[in-house]
Amino acid sequence: MIITISGDIGSGKSTCGRLLQKKLDFDYLSTGAIQRKIAEEMGITTLELNLLSEKDTSIDDKIDNHTRELNESQQNYIVDSRLAWHFIPSSYKVFLSCQDEIAAHRIFNDEGRVSDENSKTVLQLLDKIKDRRKSEKRRFLQKYGIDFEDLSNYDQIIDSSFFTPEEIVTMILDGIKMYQGSDMD
Repeated sequence: MIITISGDIGSGKSTCGRLLQKKLDFDYLSTGAIQRKIAEEMGITTLELNLLSEKDTSIDDKIDNHTRELNESQQNYIVDSRLAWHFIPSSYKVFLSCQDEIAAHRIFNDEGRVSDENSKTVLQLLDKIKDRRKSEKRRFLQKYGIDFEDLSNYDQIIDSSFFTPEEIVTMILDGIKMYQGSDMD
């Protein structure tokens, strides 16, 4: 089984994905981590990488190829990726939404990600999150003809704004049980 987790920036995709991975003992792939590593290697922010990706499609190809390969996999995976639902259509597709202000506070207070956008304040980061979302939406519409924010693409939608990662993981597992009609403990 493959579970894909898409959603808003700062919605908890990676945190919940890693918790699910531990709980289910599935393999784990984060395209956000791949993107951050590419940006770091290039000496630019993730927003700058997104804007560059609008002109240079090879960046998305490099990231997306990791996800495409999983569509043929027989292994169990948790995939944290804005587009994995598209590349792995047979997956159980989860979308995590989050209020922008809450997402900005989460990212700003995450020591591992503060440098992502070189923001000195939460308000600066909030603007960069909005710019990054616009860039990704434009890029994905242009390159793939898809809107990752179209909630009809997903099996389960969760607003993560006021839930802990553990509560969200429980909701995802409950959603999978209902979707499959089976017990996944």
